[in-house]
Amino acid sequence: MGNEEAPSRRVVWLARAGAVLLRLLGLTWRIRVSHDHALRSCRTTKRPLIFMLWHGQLLPLLYHHRGEGVAVMISEHADGEIIARIATSLGYRTVRGSTSRGAARALLAAARAVTEGHDLAITPDGPRGPVKSIAPGLAVVAQRTGAPVIGVVATAPRAWRLKSWDSFMIPKPFARVSIAYSDEARVVAGDAREAADAVERLRDVMTLAEQRSGG
Repeated sequence: MGNEEAPSRRVVWLARAGAVLLRLLGLTWRIRVSHDHALRSCRTTKRPLIFMLWHGQLLPLLYHHRGEGVAVMISEHADGEIIARIATSLGYRTVRGSTSRGAARALLAAARAVTEGHDLAITPDGPRGPVKSIAPGLAVVAQRTGAPVIGVVATAPRAWRLKSWDSFMIPKPFARVSIAYSDEARVVAGDAREAADAVERLRDVMTLAEQRSGG
């Protein structure tokens, strides 16, 4: 019994500490946003959208979009539980699972969140990579819901990078953080199999966001 409770207490403590540290760090960041016209258009017309972002850039984007009620897909791994708790404390809804592991249930929940009117954020290369790869699950959700996909990229010249598969980025205090968005893209397909073939189109979406960010 004690062995089961100890990890839970550790996760709770790390999540609480992480949320506080992220808020403190974020207050010092100098965030510059560019090319967000597609995002603003969706918000003005109250159309739910799907954010596509790289796993290694998750932290500054979680801070920037805090309090907006976005649903974010987060893996069920132990590290994912910590991130999920931090995200919840910042005002996010969470969908547990990934686009590659245990995908069917997670994709159904993600599609449901969008049809209920929530924006959705997915890291298509999570939870274990390869870095900047795109699992087809995101395309399937976009095809099922008809929601536009917008790529978003965050860069910070002054940042710590963890020795993880995604070189997870933590902008340093008072760092300049640049956030850029792509135009919106739609996945039009007759079925889920055709939607999976849209991965290259989604890669182009992220390439555009990266070019706009200067990254």
